[in-house]
Amino acid sequence: MSAPKPKASRVLLVTSAALMSLSLTTPAALAAPTPSTTPSATPPADMSTVGGTRLGQPGTQVNLAAGVPVLPKDITGRSWIVSDAESGEVLAAHNAHWRLPPASTLKMLFADTVLPRFPRSTPHKVVPTDLAGIGAGSSMVGIKEGQTYTVHDLWLGVFLRSGNDAVHVLSAMNGGVEQTVRDMQDHADGLQALDTHVVTPDGYDQPGQVSSAYDLSLFARSGLQKKDFREYCSTVRASFPGDTTKNAKGKSVRGSFEIQNTNRLLSGDTDVPVYQGIAGVKNGNTTNAGATFTGVAERDGRVLLVTVMNPEKKEHNEVYKETAKLFDWGFQAAGKVTPVGELVPPKGAVGSSADPQASAVGKDGGASSKPVAAASAEGSGGIGVALAIAGGALVLLLGAAFLVNRRWPLPDLVRRRTRP
Repeated sequence: MSAPKPKASRVLLVTSAALMSLSLTTPAALAAPTPSTTPSATPPADMSTVGGTRLGQPGTQVNLAAGVPVLPKDITGRSWIVSDAESGEVLAAHNAHWRLPPASTLKMLFADTVLPRFPRSTPHKVVPTDLAGIGAGSSMVGIKEGQTYTVHDLWLGVFLRSGNDAVHVLSAMNGGVEQTVRDMQDHADGLQALDTHVVTPDGYDQPGQVSSAYDLSLFARSGLQKKDFREYCSTVRASFPGDTTKNAKGKSVRGSFEIQNTNRLLSGDTDVPVYQGIAGVKNGNTTNAGATFTGVAERDGRVLLVTVMNPEKKEHNEVYKETAKLFDWGFQAAGKVTPVGELVPPKGAVGSSADPQASAVGKDGGASSKPVAAASAEGSGGIGVALAIAGGALVLLLGAAFLVNRRWPLPDLVRRRTRP
């Protein structure tokens, strides 16, 4: 069932008094300790309340009423969240602020932090120190010492192949891994992603490195404001520079090979079809984190974000299957369900609260009519690889990215083009 087309008044929420509120678990303990940077076996009784008090409670949070579809029963992710990417409304969540290892979904924060700093045409010759310290068993795109790559090449390696080698080269360009980690942590704090503790720029398992489904959604929402970020995360396949060899005439020739996006909702697989309207964002998988994924999709002018972390069900591509089911629910429920919270704006946004625990969400989990803010959209230029997305074009809005009516438009997110 497709979601109804949003109306101009969509940003005005139905008052929660008209709906029945249902929390599927007991309320959080009031005196529970602040979550540590070490993931626990079960969600803490009391988690962060950034975005609304309901989001700090363990278990599934959703408001049910007549006409609101029931949530899928076979969602096993330890933590997940369904939100409107533009308004920031959280439609439903499960342990949204549980601090868990993020795996390569942390690369969304890396890209959102570093991507604007280097023009895509900038060349870089790789030296041995650039590739030092990459974790054993890391996903790699195949970068070689002594070869020259453009920044555009490196970002394709980050987004399509989740290449830790590409992350380390870009980190070296940014002043080194330690500097990049500090920059990422500062940026996370500025986004009010307070569940996140950064130890590595690539998401490789390290003690204390955690994030949450809520924070990963903040990273995706911020990154999608950038044109290059939108392009890279939605690219299905691309040509990547290979080795330089001598041909029969003794002339140096640079080879190339094809790389394909490992986001299975974007590229498809034997047991996972391409999801209608999918436009990114990033997947991850490590021993400690399990499978993690944040996706963005558009239907009938509505843009949703879904993040799923570590499904207990370990079937092939399970994280994508559960994400697709939550997308389906979200598109059916949007406009019918009262939100349980919101994705907060960055600290610097006009009208945003200086208190990271405060938000425009009422105590009952419904949103107030208080506007959320305006800030300039960021993004670098360039045409790059065409977006391989099905769906209608979003209207390109000039000027502010945050608007006082609580919408954060994603310009040029989806284009109707033939998938390569």
